[in-house]
Amino acid sequence: MAEMTYREALNEALREEMERDADVFLMGEEVAEYDGAYKVSKGLLDEFGERRVVDSPISELGFTGLGVGAAMTGLRPVIEFMTFNFSILALDQVINSAAKMHYMSNGQIGCPIVFRGPTGAALQLSAQHSQACETWYVHSPGLKVVTPGTPADAKGLLKASIRDDDPVAFMEGELLYNLKGEVPEDDDFVIPLGVADVKKEGDDVTIITHGKMVNVALQAAQKMERDDGIMAEVVDLRTLRPLDVDTVIDSVRKTNRAVYLEEGWNYLGVGAQIVSLIQEEAFDWLDAPLLRVTQADVPMPYAKNLESLAKPNASRVIEACNRVMYR
Repeated sequence: MAEMTYREALNEALREEMERDADVFLMGEEVAEYDGAYKVSKGLLDEFGERRVVDSPISELGFTGLGVGAAMTGLRPVIEFMTFNFSILALDQVINSAAKMHYMSNGQIGCPIVFRGPTGAALQLSAQHSQACETWYVHSPGLKVVTPGTPADAKGLLKASIRDDDPVAFMEGELLYNLKGEVPEDDDFVIPLGVADVKKEGDDVTIITHGKMVNVALQAAQKMERDDGIMAEVVDLRTLRPLDVDTVIDSVRKTNRAVYLEEGWNYLGVGAQIVSLIQEEAFDWLDAPLLRVTQADVPMPYAKNLESLAKPNASRVIEACNRVMYR
């Protein structure tokens, strides 16, 4: 194992996959000369050259469409959005072209492409740059959605996404880039898509989450264990589509109580789907109604105190866990 940051793990995954497969290339705003807005692509231009690390104009719809076309002809593009907030401009290419191409061509045309970049709120970036975009993408059949919450998951899942023959939306937590963690020293370390991970085992309540919120869930679980002896199980979905239903249901059947935590808005959020699945598959095992912890249902405020109130946090997770345990 080697300790590295989340951004270093992503950089290593990109480098290894570009070395492994000459059809893989990276394109986006400032990914080459500037080493990426978050330095994820640091050093790749020098190593692979300007034909495989391509600076694009400020035109998400344009360079995303170029990437989709390249994928249709057999290349494996990695398209970096400076933030997934900007990907809204390219949704037509992602949803109407990439996600539907294999189905509409009756399997004759593939589209192996990865759309990657940061999602969710950082610190005081206001409403237009702080949105958690998972729900918009996970709604579309034909598109896989991946949300790593640790450096090891970032590396293993990005490598799997690049190798996958379907389009993948790979969403990174903007505040995770400096997060350190242990990552296997293996250039073939790949985590299969569609497999959740139990980050902490417990018997009293299940906290289900993904992405940046994994660390919030672990903070809450550790505090409850330390202060009250409550053993919370933390299930990290890692991939929202395809979804590992079995791991979720197995955990709920063990603990009989569940809280869903996500960074996005409550209304029609990812958690609504999870709650529906648990109701269908594990209703008889539930000892309390399911609860969800989300961002406040407002555009993200700029003011620091209001932004803090709008974001989900460990205290709100603990409160929800206490409610489902009737404490």
